[in-house]
Amino acid sequence: MIFIKEHIEKHPKVNWQDIVKLCYQASFGAEHMISDINSAENYFKTEYSSIEYGSGPLFEVISEDVCRVDMGAWKGEGLPGEWLFNLFLLSCNVCEKGKEAFVTYIEQAKMELPHMVADIDEYLSGGIRPVHHSSVYRENYQPHYRIIKTDLLRIIPILMEIRFRNARIIAIDGGAASGKTTMAKELCFVLKAGDVHMDDFFLPPQLRTPERLREAGGNVHYERFAEEVLPALKKKGIFSYKVFDCSAMELNGAHTVDGSSYCVVEGSYSHHPFFGGYADLKVFSKVDKITQMKRILERNGEEMAEIFRGRWIPMEEKYFLEYSVEDNAHIVV
Repeated sequence: MIFIKEHIEKHPKVNWQDIVKLCYQASFGAEHMISDINSAENYFKTEYSSIEYGSGPLFEVISEDVCRVDMGAWKGEGLPGEWLFNLFLLSCNVCEKGKEAFVTYIEQAKMELPHMVADIDEYLSGGIRPVHHSSVYRENYQPHYRIIKTDLLRIIPILMEIRFRNARIIAIDGGAASGKTTMAKELCFVLKAGDVHMDDFFLPPQLRTPERLREAGGNVHYERFAEEVLPALKKKGIFSYKVFDCSAMELNGAHTVDGSSYCVVEGSYSHHPFFGGYADLKVFSKVDKITQMKRILERNGEEMAEIFRGRWIPMEEKYFLEYSVEDNAHIVV
């Protein structure tokens, strides 16, 4: 699906090449715009510094896969330009439909704009290739945007909260298979942040007493997290912590956390009250039950899905309920 009709309504002065460009970007994303990262970054910085602060819509969805983020509106929100560039980099090579989708979108465009069919067909006679906006479009709409994956729109509210709160430590809690790990990876890429994973703090066998497992949030080695991670986070430097290996059921190796300006702590129990208010921004990741089990089945298989359903998920839900984890989060995604 491509939002051609909506785009025409918002931009009535579109010319044929503007529609072709829309179809091309909807089909191929931004891959043609980055042959050299350094050159792309320098071009972005020059363009970003030249545009005025905007107050219009932050983005326009152009297909199920990608959207256009307006650089002026981004600037107007007070968000760092490098974050948008990193989102842009993260979005390269995301459209797998390519030529097939382009042909479909072009046919939709012809139905919406029959008076432009001859010009579009003349363009197609030279093969599928990128095209610039028309001068009329540029004059009327001053297009300054970057293409990003539509999926990445979910982390933009988090980036806004980070900027608003001047947050350095971001903790992402939430249910199993709710997208916490993916979200954390995306944020780490955009922010160039260090990362801490709660999965590295599974409770060791010697602590898995009936009393401990009945405790809300007891299924995590919160004592070791408090000892190895919390003091290091306050110091803002490079540090490492020991990793619990579930296959060996013991500590095995270590994870080094980069001394970045930001750190993302990801995983269930990362908002545990035992840790106090260490996080500047607490994010809660939600997922509905049907989607959750579908993802777990695809990711872990039937046998593990039953363990999640009967054991891990009820323990998480008890922790969420007893400590009002969702209600106490700064933002719910």
